[in-house]
Amino acid sequence: MKCLILAAGYATRLYPLTENFPKPLLTVGGKAILDWLVDDIALSGMVDEYFVISNHKYWRYFYEWKKTKKQKIIIVDDETNTNDTRLGAVKDIQFAIDQRKIDDDMLVIAGDNILDFSLTKFISYAKEKKTSCIMRYYEPDEQKLLKCGVVTIDSKDRVLNMTEKSPNPATHWCCPPFYYYTREDAKLVKKGIDSGCGIDAPGSFIAWLCKQTDIHAMEMLGKRYDIGNLESYEKVKAEYCGITVS
Repeated sequence: MKCLILAAGYATRLYPLTENFPKPLLTVGGKAILDWLVDDIALSGMVDEYFVISNHKYWRYFYEWKKTKKQKIIIVDDETNTNDTRLGAVKDIQFAIDQRKIDDDMLVIAGDNILDFSLTKFISYAKEKKTSCIMRYYEPDEQKLLKCGVVTIDSKDRVLNMTEKSPNPATHWCCPPFYYYTREDAKLVKKGIDSGCGIDAPGSFIAWLCKQTDIHAMEMLGKRYDIGNLESYEKVKAEYCGITVS
């Protein structure tokens, strides 16, 4: 299985911290955000390669970072230089698939979020379901729902519908940017793009894919920390205690 880490954004809301430095390498609890993610995923023993998708402005920082890791990590430069010319998350996924000729099951994650529970449970869940999978958590704040991917599920966790940043969210189930694609579904990313699925938010592909095939949604086992601006970064640094593995 491969792990694709989305890290090609420009994090403009975190300026000046990220004006010349990538958000996924900011430190929380003495480790870079990417260190928390990769070190945890490695515990599953299921991932043999990690692909960090970067923009051209920051790829050298990731290249230096990977020298500190024992995992096999490949840095993919999407060749963009500004926020205005960014490809969007879904096109970045396809860019990496094409450039590195990836043909495998894939764990696709945002490189700027951290969790207080292990993603190994999510990988096990996906392997058990034998379908592409997402996670979900209950969001009571209706204003936050407007900024999220929102899913509708049935009694067996199957995704019936998903919308990204809908003005009228159908449920309170939010989808964080952590996804599992089966090998066959990963081959459909290009078809999704060609069919008009959104390209900016990574969940846009899932919103299209759930109409093509079965997808299951695991309820999140803990808390997700989203680092979106300077205030949230300071809050995460003050609160985050690491990943609980049980």
